Amino acid sequence: MAQEREGAGRQKVLLVEDTVPIARLYLMYLANMPYDVRHVELGAAALAALETERPDVILLDLQLPDMNGLDVLREVHAKDSSIAVIVVTANGSIGTAVEAMRAGAFDFLVKPFNAERLEVTLRNAAERRQLGREIARYQQFLDREKFHRFIGACDEMRAVYRIIETVGPSKASVFITGESGTGKELAAEAIHLSGPRRSAPFVTLNCAAIPKELLESEIFGHVKGAFTGATADRIGAAQQANGGTLFLDEIGEMPYDLQAKLLRFLQTGVAQPVGASRGQNVDVRFIAATNRDPQAEVAAGRFREDLFYRLYVVPVHLPPLRERGDDVLLIARHHLQEVAAEERRQFKTLAPEVEAIFRTYDWPGNVRQLLNVLRNVVILHDGETVTADMLPRPLYPVGAMEGTSQLRNVLPPVPAAIADTRIKPLWQLEKDAILAALEATENDVPRAAALLEVSPSTIYRKIQVWKGEAGGDVVKSIGRREPKAGVFGT
Repeated sequence: MAQEREGAGRQKVLLVEDTVPIARLYLMYLANMPYDVRHVELGAAALAALETERPDVILLDLQLPDMNGLDVLREVHAKDSSIAVIVVTANGSIGTAVEAMRAGAFDFLVKPFNAERLEVTLRNAAERRQLGREIARYQQFLDREKFHRFIGACDEMRAVYRIIETVGPSKASVFITGESGTGKELAAEAIHLSGPRRSAPFVTLNCAAIPKELLESEIFGHVKGAFTGATADRIGAAQQANGGTLFLDEIGEMPYDLQAKLLRFLQTGVAQPVGASRGQNVDVRFIAATNRDPQAEVAAGRFREDLFYRLYVVPVHLPPLRERGDDVLLIARHHLQEVAAEERRQFKTLAPEVEAIFRTYDWPGNVRQLLNVLRNVVILHDGETVTADMLPRPLYPVGAMEGTSQLRNVLPPVPAAIADTRIKPLWQLEKDAILAALEATENDVPRAAALLEVSPSTIYRKIQVWKGEAGGDVVKSIGRREPKAGVFGT
């Protein structure tokens, strides 16, 4: 077993040499080097070997009885260009060696050569191969737009992906925070699937969806007769997740007294069903999540500090959709086609004005709200392109269509009974409030955002929308306020 572990990280060398005495000499050299070596005599055998196990380095003689070594090199390069090929040539064939380098060879050796020259060349090739793998891995990581069931390529989400990949193989408890609809359960599932427990159960328990008096039974189970209605033994989520992961969603909703029992379970690994005289040893990994600020909950006395520190080993925060830039469009495009296929509709794309609305809307319900909007559109309409008049009304006040005849045609008329000049649309009230705050702070966006209790990015997005509107009223209004440089682009 020790030898197997030692050899697990050793790089593989394929020696292609048909002259037996020379091959024996090279094998003798290689015996004292940290490589796993396989020897074949023919070019066809070398290509066949690639189908079963890819070597890191190929030591290739260019003079083979069955085929030209350059042809072998070209086929190897076509199959896997990351394999480092070192060609071996005689003194009189330097021109061939140069041709091989142009065809993709890493280096060449001129016969005869000693063990030291071979070792240096192989080490350089192996290091280049390893470096190429690392670059490819990081490039793939930087370029990817999907991770498990997540869709997103913004820097904030890539940071989340890195944490999940790092913490996945460990046993550490993870505490996920984020607003409702940001994908906390997806993150928990990704952590589970990134570790050695991936084939074991992943059990989710939403603490906010279960009556408080039943939550203990749902977690730990109960025995028959433990309480009214307990007509049979019941296995709890802790036992169901044995060997796998227990995900406690919205843990901030857990009653304070039950938190003490959960802490004891975390410390001892013993789950005791309600009404039972003894518990059962359970091996689970804990992942908790909440849409609240857990530290604020601890300070307010609603969440046990000792339980918080037991669970808060590795924190993962999921950013809201409004802070993820163009991720909203990646998610919308992907799920539009997915939902259209489910509902047997023809939708394929989003109109430019819809993408603009999606990009500037605040999405208080985050990804969950976006998916609901897409499903609403797909169910109620059909066509190849989603247009602005198909969107449900919560998205209209973002300003993309304010005051246009298109919006007036979509919205129902206001009943005469409530037609009152004192009543303004919500988008107008929002705009007036933002402009008033900017005027009061002399166009200091962060201060205005603090007064309005919103993110500064929200005000910046609104300003950009207003600047792009037809009519010029808002632009003129902004101009009269003489904004500071950088606030309105002046």
